[in-house]
Amino acid sequence: MKPPTDTTDQLLSAAQGLLLDLADLIAAQPLLRWALASMALVIIGGWVRQLVPFLGSFLRFLGNIGLMASLLGAVFTVIPPAQLGITLPDSIAALLPGGEAEPQIVEGNTTRIPLSPDGHFWARAKVNDVPLRFLIDTGATLTTLSPADADKADVHPQPGRRRVELKTANGLAQGAMAQIDQLRVGNIAARHLDAVVAPGLGDTSVLGMNFLTRLKSWRVEGKVMVLEPNHPISVKNEKRAP
Repeated sequence: MKPPTDTTDQLLSAAQGLLLDLADLIAAQPLLRWALASMALVIIGGWVRQLVPFLGSFLRFLGNIGLMASLLGAVFTVIPPAQLGITLPDSIAALLPGGEAEPQIVEGNTTRIPLSPDGHFWARAKVNDVPLRFLIDTGATLTTLSPADADKADVHPQPGRRRVELKTANGLAQGAMAQIDQLRVGNIAARHLDAVVAPGLGDTSVLGMNFLTRLKSWRVEGKVMVLEPNHPISVKNEKRAP
């Protein structure tokens, strides 16, 4: 009887696909890579300690420190460090959601925003000259501000304007319409931009299509979002491409 090669091939193909998916997941999650590397240090340290106690204990110590750092990083993904009054070094902040693997830059007439380790594009912006961070969401019709960011930038709901119902992961949320006097991203300035102040969306502010449609063009090139304004503005204190 011939072996069931078709079934074996299917199992091998499924296993290969699973391993590739796992590799992609690990590659896209810096905190997961850090945690796995730390666990490996702890395991290797346990083996080494049987032969060289001091070296093995040192490796286990480093691994445990790494695991503690991974746990702290996981906490920061839920509670942003800024909310706790903590400022992290750029090299560490890049590992967290919203952290940049590379800086946002102005190149020629465009502003280029790199893909963050969490798989999203996050823009460094100024709302009424107040620095804020925005998640760029092409599926959002309107730009939204968290209540905390709205307070920082002195953006308040406008009386008499209709309230907006927003869909969130937790159901429907009510938002109040407001207007941003000026929102700047790199060499882009959007004036009198409608926005929604939405308590139900948590601490994340979102740049929606009503901002992107004001541009001359926007596109994604590999892992970089390229924003090109109709009328670029001069920029100060903004990193430029060499």
